[in-house]
Amino acid sequence: MWGRIFPVFSQVSENPVKRCDSKPKVKSPGPHRASPFNRLFHSPVYFRQYPMQPLPETVQRVAAHLQALGHPHAPQMLDGAARTAQQAADALGIEVGQVAKSIIFRRKSDDAAVLVITSGDRRVDEKKVEAQVGKIGRADAEFVKAHTGFSIGGVAPLAHAMPGVVLIDRELLRFEVLWAAAGHPHAVFPLAPADLERLTGAPLADVTESVNESSASL
Repeated sequence: MWGRIFPVFSQVSENPVKRCDSKPKVKSPGPHRASPFNRLFHSPVYFRQYPMQPLPETVQRVAAHLQALGHPHAPQMLDGAARTAQQAADALGIEVGQVAKSIIFRRKSDDAAVLVITSGDRRVDEKKVEAQVGKIGRADAEFVKAHTGFSIGGVAPLAHAMPGVVLIDRELLRFEVLWAAAGHPHAVFPLAPADLERLTGAPLADVTESVNESSASL
């Protein structure tokens, strides 16, 4: 069993983060406000010792992609599955809205995958998405696996098997730190909204139902 949560260590990283039982020393941020990532990763829960476990190939693929793009935060493995935004939020101790969930649609005109990365506490408005990319339909598990290389419940927002169309929900800008799936139901990684734009090259868009509509449909 994996521990509750710990950093991924794989061959893709030449300088993996070391684990230790004691909380590392935190350098003073000086006149600037401390980074939300510093506050996050200086929590002792991220530095407990756990036995090494073989990583799923899909997680290694995401880790390699993140490293190639210069993202400083590697995937983390959770003890329990986080197939839904609520499960991920509960496991991480964060707000549901901080979960950047990846929703896949099928564009009818060319059968391309349309990835909508949206806030975990919002519902995608398909009409708004269609206004951006054209007519779309629901994607089944086989379509998602073939186009992304990931199974539903662990779809990462990057490192897909085939190129597709990507839109980022503006609602994600409400948060300093987000968490996204890393290619497996047990794997997640942290990033800022600006990182998400940089890593995917995708535009921000209004793609969700209004808060009142979302509340009514829950």
